[in-house]
Amino acid sequence: MSALYTNENMQNLAQLKQLAPEQLKAFNDFNADVLKDGALSNKEKEIIAVAITHVTQCPYCIESHTKSAKKAGATLEELCEAVFVTAAVEAGGTVTHSTHVHNAKNKEASDVLYARSNLKSLGQLGKLASDGFKGYQAFSTVATKSGQLSSKIKEIIAVAVANTIQCPYCIDVHTKNAVKQGATGEELAEAIMVASAVRAGGAYAHMANMIQCYQE
Repeated sequence: MSALYTNENMQNLAQLKQLAPEQLKAFNDFNADVLKDGALSNKEKEIIAVAITHVTQCPYCIESHTKSAKKAGATLEELCEAVFVTAAVEAGGTVTHSTHVHNAKNKEASDVLYARSNLKSLGQLGKLASDGFKGYQAFSTVATKSGQLSSKIKEIIAVAVANTIQCPYCIDVHTKNAVKQGATGEELAEAIMVASAVRAGGAYAHMANMIQCYQE
């Protein structure tokens, strides 16, 4: 195939009914259960899903969940704000992991790679790249403040993104922020399950390419 990503490729997924019927049904049921109304509405879950697809960078998933979010009543402004939360958290993951660079240069550093106390070293980044660090802080603040989406749902999105990028610092910070904004344990749990399903969906959707390649 000359084009790796075309909508036509998705037709190959119909073959999964014969190739892996049991797994396909379980996957579809998983998605349906995760995205139904609960502590979070279907609309909120689809907005979270769109944010997560921009972590997994699956074009099939971006298209599918954007259309589903629109159908559920999400506006383009809401979706743009959600994706900017993704961008901010991904930036934050890189920024917070800079603390490991500081520890690597310190011969007296603990053998524990991930400790909350590592975040005390963020000041080093602020000193060594002050303009960039200030720019990051300003961006993160704007991305997570209330707008078309509330600060609460943005922090819930941030928790889902943090779990997807597997940044323990981001998980810790944004979980605390979300709780401060009034998020419940049920809401956070449902958001994480949406992230889980969308991450699985990226692998599922790319089977369209695998099947195409195999049969060429």
